[in-house]
Amino acid sequence: MYGKEEQRQLYVRSKEYLEGDLTLPPAEQLPELRSLLRYHEWRYYVGDDPVISDFEYDQLYKQLEALEAEHPDLVTADSPTQRVGSDLTGEFESVPHLVPMLSLGNSYNPDDLAEFDRQVKRMLNMDEATPIAYAAEPKFDGGSIALVYENDRLVRAATRGNGVLGEEITHNARVIKSIPLTAAFSRYGLHRVELRGEVVIRKDRFAVMNEARAAAGLALFANPRNTATGGLRMKSPTEVADRNLEAFIYSFGYGTDEAGNDAVQALGTHTHALDILTALGFKVPTAGFERIQSPDITAAAAFCKQWEGQREDYPYEIDGMVVKVDDLILQERAGYTSHHPRWAIAYKFAARQATTTLLGVEYQVGKIGTITPVAKTEPAALAGVMISSVSLHNEDFIREKDLRLGDKVLLERAGDVIPYIVKPLAELRDGGEQPIVWPLTCPINRTDVEVPLVRAEGEAAWRCPVCVCGAQNLQRIIFHVSKVAMDIDGMGRRYVEQFYELGWLHTIVDVYRLPYDQIATLEGFGERSSENLRRSVETAKRNPLWRLLHGLSIHHLGKKASQLLAQHVDHVLDLADWSEAQFLNIKDIGPTVATNVMEYFANPLHLTQLRELEELGVNVRPTDEDRPAAEVTEGPFVGKTMLFTGSLQQLSRKEAQEKAKAAGARIVSAVSGKLDVLVVGEKPGSKLKKAGALGTVRVLTEAEFLALI
Repeated sequence: MYGKEEQRQLYVRSKEYLEGDLTLPPAEQLPELRSLLRYHEWRYYVGDDPVISDFEYDQLYKQLEALEAEHPDLVTADSPTQRVGSDLTGEFESVPHLVPMLSLGNSYNPDDLAEFDRQVKRMLNMDEATPIAYAAEPKFDGGSIALVYENDRLVRAATRGNGVLGEEITHNARVIKSIPLTAAFSRYGLHRVELRGEVVIRKDRFAVMNEARAAAGLALFANPRNTATGGLRMKSPTEVADRNLEAFIYSFGYGTDEAGNDAVQALGTHTHALDILTALGFKVPTAGFERIQSPDITAAAAFCKQWEGQREDYPYEIDGMVVKVDDLILQERAGYTSHHPRWAIAYKFAARQATTTLLGVEYQVGKIGTITPVAKTEPAALAGVMISSVSLHNEDFIREKDLRLGDKVLLERAGDVIPYIVKPLAELRDGGEQPIVWPLTCPINRTDVEVPLVRAEGEAAWRCPVCVCGAQNLQRIIFHVSKVAMDIDGMGRRYVEQFYELGWLHTIVDVYRLPYDQIATLEGFGERSSENLRRSVETAKRNPLWRLLHGLSIHHLGKKASQLLAQHVDHVLDLADWSEAQFLNIKDIGPTVATNVMEYFANPLHLTQLRELEELGVNVRPTDEDRPAAEVTEGPFVGKTMLFTGSLQQLSRKEAQEKAKAAGARIVSAVSGKLDVLVVGEKPGSKLKKAGALGTVRVLTEAEFLALI
């Protein structure tokens, strides 16, 4: 799905976002953040081989979440915030969970838990001084599983999947001895239930397994988590049994009586529900030891901190604790977002650490010339992954930490996954260490022409201002053809690099004069593929002007600013004659963008390239798409947020949304406290229930909606 080089670039770009020194406008950051998160979800859930930590993923997710909250009009239905992660592989039949298996929000310290407690109380309209009882229990680091029992018998088991659909693994679950094949749920008035659990491997058994594999000359398993999740998806139940898997059950996800009525809330509390599961013979965290019922969030936080100190002595891998509102009725009142329950949160443990030796520094360059140093270290095993490359971010990072070649350094993987140099172990220096000399000229350039690096005031990054070796041009071309810029279908990074190596691409202009007859002779292409690429390029020539502006890789000129500029010119070259005042007269265009655009258009080479693009048929004038849509000021739903659920009978979902927008509504994709109107079709599902629990959402039938508009 992702090529090796593409994955490297996605990782590097993720690091840039995590460093927090980006100055891109939100409209440009949002699609890129979504792409990064989708990649990391694929690595984690499908490949069982993450390249960033849970902590770093959470930070990227929170960046996206915050930007979407600030710009709700830019939220898309396929955003990672609108769904939970997926571990579907397509190797097993997909089955629907009885209710979605959501992710958890994360916290990293007692202050985060205190804020979670305040949010819960605000959601429940409770006084902040009123204590809420919480349950706290281990967060097992394994593979999630959902077990369905009917009439006291196990009838289905499934992986978590994408949270809505999972992969059926019933035969594999039946050989896990800690999963009862029958359980007397009927004793408690439960006819049909879906349990949630985590499949794990004891650390000592995992060590024995690896010893046996080493003796047999087989590759070692990476870590207990990957071994457990991989074991769930094995084709042979016999091989599954050999993995020594165990399943901890941590909650009822669903439960009804014989009449189909909800029967879980009658159990009272989460703690009592786990006591029942224990009595029924399920493997459940032990009450009073691994789990507690705490009178308030302070006691829950203390329990989490206690377990952080003793995690290494625990026989199973855990990466945190889970804190839940104990009262099941309060849980239902608090409700859910599209991503996580509002009544539960994960308390993530601090990162694990290891030491290694800093051997050298290599450098990478971006499309605007930003130089990023990368530490090369002796390979170090850290939470199941071998680390040999670690980003050093920028020169300031190196200076502030006083890093030297030959240093023993402390590596950390926040959330058990991310490689990060915490500090050099100065006390271990023997005098042979050498300072890291920051290059004065571009370290990527291999030509005879030396290019001094520059650093703008107020920026941490050094940049190569004039590329003579082509490395930046390559990155600019890759960006120019990408989905966020000219969106040339079928021309991904791999092909750009291949055409660049063949000498067909030197600048973005060359994208529009490719030798399609020669491309047709390349391995993997042929006449049809070459023709499809030609059509994609021809289609891109008709793009709106803002896409061309964005695709020029002008420093700080993102999508939003490009759209604004496109609205105010008749021809792209008009910008060459603009004064700073003309730029600043446009709302949301600041002096930095103005200066950078003026510098770009003051360069005769750039003007020549734009004229060549025009001669090649690339649109350089504003289109209808560049012109701003008229703001709706009248209509029955002006200023209201609206969501559709269920099957509409008279309109398609898209038609209904367009009519709602024309009536002044803003379409959202999830039930939240900010939702004003929910339009309900047939079989509306959980959104109607969640909206009803909020008590503030106006619910309309399709007929009522049509009557109002």
